[in-house]
Amino acid sequence: MKYFHFHQRFPLESGQSLPGITIAYHTYGTFQADSKVIWICHALTANSDVADWWKGVVGSDYAVNPEKYFIVCANILGSCYGSTGPLSVNPETGHPYYHDFPLITIRDMVQAHILLRKHLGIDSIYLLMGGSMGGYQALEWCVAEKEVIQRLFLLATSPTESAWGIAVHATQRLAIEADSTWPESSPQAGSKGLKAARAVGMLTYRNYGIMVKQQTDTDGEKLDDYRAASYINYQGDKLVKRFNAFSYWTLTKAMDTHHLGRGRGGNAETVLQSIQQKTLLIGISSDILCPLEEQRHMQSHLPHATLVEIDSSYGHDGFIVEGAKISQCLQNWLND
Repeated sequence: MKYFHFHQRFPLESGQSLPGITIAYHTYGTFQADSKVIWICHALTANSDVADWWKGVVGSDYAVNPEKYFIVCANILGSCYGSTGPLSVNPETGHPYYHDFPLITIRDMVQAHILLRKHLGIDSIYLLMGGSMGGYQALEWCVAEKEVIQRLFLLATSPTESAWGIAVHATQRLAIEADSTWPESSPQAGSKGLKAARAVGMLTYRNYGIMVKQQTDTDGEKLDDYRAASYINYQGDKLVKRFNAFSYWTLTKAMDTHHLGRGRGGNAETVLQSIQQKTLLIGISSDILCPLEEQRHMQSHLPHATLVEIDSSYGHDGFIVEGAKISQCLQNWLND
C-alpha cells in the first residue's frame, strides 16, 4: 500500500474543509507514457487492494490484467483503511476526529481521486470502473473530468441513491446510534451497533432465495440456534473485526448524497445523456438493493451504453461473487 499526502486545505462540498488529507492506494503493473490505465473505484467497506477482494476480475488471468494495464485503486475518503477518515488525527487538535469528522459526499471522494491522479502523472484513464458505491464515484468522476475518462464500466449501480437505499442506510445508522457506547470518543465506540447495521445490510446484499437455499436448517425439531441466525451473527462479527462504526456511519451518509443532477439542473437523466463515453453496464438479476431497473434506466439515457444482465442468485453481492462471468463480459466488450 502506498500513501499520497495532500498538505493543503481540502474543501468539501458541504462548505466545510479538512486541513489536508491522506489517500491510501494500490497500483498493479508498470506505468509508462503509453500505458493504458484502468482505475477501479471500490464500494462501501472494501479497501484499495482490489486484487485481493475482486478475484476473478483483477489478475493475470482475467480481464483487468496488470501485465496489460496499469491498474489503480484508491481507498475512499472517510474509510478506515488508510485514507483520511473519522479515526484519523486532526492536525489542528492533535486528536482523532471521531464524531467531529465532517459530512463528505461522493463528489468529495472523487476530488481526492483526482488529486491522486495528478500526483501519479496520469493524464488519461482508459477505463474507469466500479460496482455499487464504486459506480457512484465512477459516474461522478466521468462528469467531472469528461476529457480524462475514455470508457466506463458500471456494475450494480445507479445515477442517484434511491429512497430504498437511503431508508436502508438510515436504519443502519439508527442501529449504530442505539449502541450505548456510540457517544464515546473511542475506536471501539458503536461496535455492537455496527454488528446490527451489518445484519441489516446482509439482508439487502443477498435475498430471500439465496438465504433459503443456503441457510435453511435440515433439522425440523430445532427450537434455537438456527443456521440463518448464526450466519447473520457471523457476518456481523466479521465486519466489526475489520471495520469501524464511525466510518460506516460516515460512508452511508455519503452514499445518501449521491445525485448526479445536484447542482447540474437537478435532472440526473439530462446529465446521463451528456456522457459520451462508451459504457458497459452490468446488472444482477436478483439484486434487491440496486435492482436491474436502475441499470435499464441508465441504459435508456446513456448515448453509448451496453447492458449485460447476469443471472445470479447472489443478489447485490453478485457483482463480487460472479467474478468469472463479469471478467468474461468485460473482456468481450473491450475486444469489441
